[in-house]
Amino acid sequence: LKYKTCFITCLFISIGIMLEYEKHGELKTKSIDLLDLGPSTDVSALVEEIQKAEPLLTASRTEQVKLLIQRLQEKLGQNSNHTFYLFKVLKAHILPLTNVALNKSGSCFITGSYDRTCKLWDTASGEELNTLEGHRNVVYAIAFNNPYGDKIATGSFDKTCKLWSVETGKCYHTFRGHTAEIVCLSFNPQSTLVATGSMDTTAKLWDIQNGEEVYTLRGHSAEIISLSFNTSGDRIITGSFDHTVVVWDADTGRKVNILIGHCAEISSASFNWDCSLILTGSMDKTCMLWDATNGKCVATLTGHDDEILDSCFNYTGKLIATASADDGVSLCRPGRSAVARSWLTATCASQVQAILLPQPPELCHVLGNHV
Repeated sequence: LKYKTCFITCLFISIGIMLEYEKHGELKTKSIDLLDLGPSTDVSALVEEIQKAEPLLTASRTEQVKLLIQRLQEKLGQNSNHTFYLFKVLKAHILPLTNVALNKSGSCFITGSYDRTCKLWDTASGEELNTLEGHRNVVYAIAFNNPYGDKIATGSFDKTCKLWSVETGKCYHTFRGHTAEIVCLSFNPQSTLVATGSMDTTAKLWDIQNGEEVYTLRGHSAEIISLSFNTSGDRIITGSFDHTVVVWDADTGRKVNILIGHCAEISSASFNWDCSLILTGSMDKTCMLWDATNGKCVATLTGHDDEILDSCFNYTGKLIATASADDGVSLCRPGRSAVARSWLTATCASQVQAILLPQPPELCHVLGNHV
């Protein structure tokens, strides 16, 4: 087993160490979560504990890992009571935008549009870095291969997905095989696969290296509008207008569980960081929490008066935010930093509700209205 590199990745949804190593000549990655890291954590003791459980972190890497965790600890200790303001307005496309996505560091972002292009932007300057052209219809779904950030995937109403170089704008592959519009996509954490979901009721897994289709995931009876990998990359979930979410084995393409309980179309589906829970949002005005191992529902979150448009965990998995078509912002008592995260998600929809887990959901108050 050959150890190659170790680096800290701090995403919007995760805090942890990602290891990259070679095994039998094959490049592999492994993540270690640091969800309990705080400003007062004993870093030396933490590193010692991690090394006992993880043989990849040899003694020669101890000081490097300590330094990286200390830097992350300093970030966590900074005052999170920020004031947010409008930074910049960009005239990005000649037709309406469909989506936006940031890379891991936030140094650049991409926009998709009805004008059939995806554009890459420098966040600080607002400069357009590249225009990715080649689709023959709306560019609807876009993503970076975070945490690496050197590739972009674009899914289009032209039924294709394209893989691009961030540095040059070159198109590596065009993935063909869907028979209807592609409306969602996601890279696996190892950046070896990209998954696409389509209005043709299927999802497909594609090999990034050779551009070949790996598996077609069949089983839904209506459009797939949401999909997501777990943090280890061995499971993928697909949410559909058939009211169900399916859990798939990403290594074999086989169905693992079907999550049945919603009585209207699914709008979102995602794993928490440690892969123990799945969160689903639906047009039936509810969110549901599921045990990711056995597929059983463990909680139903109610309180919205209209369709749930989106939902997500925070990076620890202890807080949930739900966006709805109704008015106002409903919050529990998660602390000021969690309130800020929940409020930020409200910029995309009308109402946000935050629930602290694993205690029973308790609605606290309603803050303002969005129009």
